[in-house]
Parts: sequence; structure tokens; C-alpha cells
Amino acid sequence: MTNSNCCDATCGCHSVGLPAKSDATPATTATAVATVTSPDVRDVVREGYARIAEAGTWNATKPERQTSTGANASDAGSCCAGGGCCGPSTFTPEQLAHAIGYSTGELSAVPDSANMGLSCGNPTAIATLKAGEVVLDLGAGGGFDCFIAGPKVGPNGRVIGVDMTPAMLSKARANAEHYTRTTGLTNVEFRLGEIESLPVADASVDVVISNCVLNLSPDKARVWREIARVLRPGGRVAISDLALLRPLPESVRTDVEALVGCIAGASLVEEVRRHMLAAGLIDVELTPKFEYVQTLSTWQDPLYLAIVERLAQGTTVADYVTSLDMKARKPA
Repeated sequence: MTNSNCCDATCGCHSVGLPAKSDATPATTATAVATVTSPDVRDVVREGYARIAEAGTWNATKPERQTSTGANASDAGSCCAGGGCCGPSTFTPEQLAHAIGYSTGELSAVPDSANMGLSCGNPTAIATLKAGEVVLDLGAGGGFDCFIAGPKVGPNGRVIGVDMTPAMLSKARANAEHYTRTTGLTNVEFRLGEIESLPVADASVDVVISNCVLNLSPDKARVWREIARVLRPGGRVAISDLALLRPLPESVRTDVEALVGCIAGASLVEEVRRHMLAAGLIDVELTPKFEYVQTLSTWQDPLYLAIVERLAQGTTVADYVTSLDMKARKPA
């Protein structure tokens, strides 16, 4: 699992596609070529992100696949990568980071191999991090947002990155050595674990961040309960993720590639709010970033094009999916 970066994403790739839409069959009743159920989700995601960790980018992991439009997967990016839901395929990971608000100064502390173009937002920008705080990054991947947060909390602060993929964890720990050489800071650590059962003590964290990862979890309500558990009283949440404005067709929702591509597993915006409130969080603020996904209409990413084929006629992905900034706090 990764951050973050869906596009985090948090995003591996299986060589499966969505079937072409039949004129006689409504999009909501079509059957995907390969489907995934909740018990499979963690294994599917872990496998995909292990390939990304090894390759260093989403694009390098993608087998060639042709959509009905004739676009090849080898010619474009994907969701949560330097292409796809998090940026056009012509974007490099660095260009994508700049496009969603990361500054040149922030990126200077980040090892090149930590930025795999997996972001769908900029949680550190909405977190208002302070010196001395303890920050927890869910689905840290190669450590991208951890290394952004580290200098903000300074030598008296601490950043903990949790990821369930051993290959990503190894990559993040290797990147931490470069981070220390560059900044002189030793305030970032990485732990192996699942975001539904965090290897973090109760009431020990000031801020929880995450970047395009929660959509990958098969038990989002449990994730939010875990977030509330580890936060100190008065602690804050600052998360960027993808969310749904309306339900996806079943053929998209159960498709393996769309799941790992950060779209199929996304929750409805109001469902996100319910999970946050049910976990005991207050001052919930959900801010859709509509313009972010609307730019998908100009991309030639095969996953995006295949999903469009399954949607109701006359609609686009932007009618269903939005980037969502999530803020809240735990009662003091």
C-alpha cells in the first residue's frame, strides 16, 4: 500500500481490462473480465505495490493492454501514477508533485526514488504541521510525504510511515538514509503494518496524514476507528484521497485494475463523512477538488478510457469521482 501517492497510489497493475460496453446491456449490469472481492483486496494491492517498489514507477509495471480506442497501456500512465488519475501520462513524478502543490523547496529533501508519482493530493499542505509534532502517514509507500513532513516537524518532531508491502518498506528505509544525508534529520521511521490494524500506540500521534490510500482498504470504517485510536486528544486528520459523487457501475466497482488504480474502491463522499463521525472525530471538513479529476478528459490513459466505456452514456469519470481533502480532529 502506498501513498500515496493513486494515486498512492497508492497502485499496482493487473493485466486485465474492462469489457467493451454492449449497446444492449446497461453499464450497471455488465460483468468485468476480472473481479475482486474483499478477502482478495489486500493481496491484490500488496502484489501491485511490490511491483511498483521494484520498478520505481507505475508505468514500468504495466503490461501492454489495448483498449477499444486503440490506446496501449505501454503508451500511457495510470491512476495514481505519473499518468492516470493523478496526472497525464506526459507528467514526470516531479512535474505531478509540482502540479498538486508541492514546492521545489519541499521536494529538495525527498530522495528521487521516493517520488513514484502516486499522489492524488497534497495532505501536508492542509495539515498545518508544527515543530515537535508526531505525524503518522498511512500507506507511506517509498516515504514521499514522510520526507516532506520531516523538515516541517523538525528535529524534535517525529514522522512514522506505515505500509503493508515489505518491498515498499525496504525502499522507504533505504530512502531514509538519503533523507538523513540531505537534511541531517533522523526523525523519520517506517513500520510494517496494515492501516486497519496500525502498529502504533493509543493516543500517541498529533496528526494523521495519507495520500490516495484509504480507497484501497476493504474495511474503511475500521481504518477510521484506528485513526481515532492513535490520535492524541485534540489531534488532527489531514488526508487526500479519491471519493465518489455517485455510485460506480458494478462492472467498474469490481474490476481488479480499477480497484488497484484507486477508483473502484473509493467511497461516496457522504459515506466518508459517516465513517469519520462514527469514529468519534469532530469538525469534519470535506473539500472536493473537482478540477483535479475533470482534467482526466484530456488524457489517453488506457485505464481511464476503459472505465469511460463502462459509464452511463454522456457521462465522464468526473461525474463519478473527485479528489477529496479530508480534515477533522479528535475531541480534546
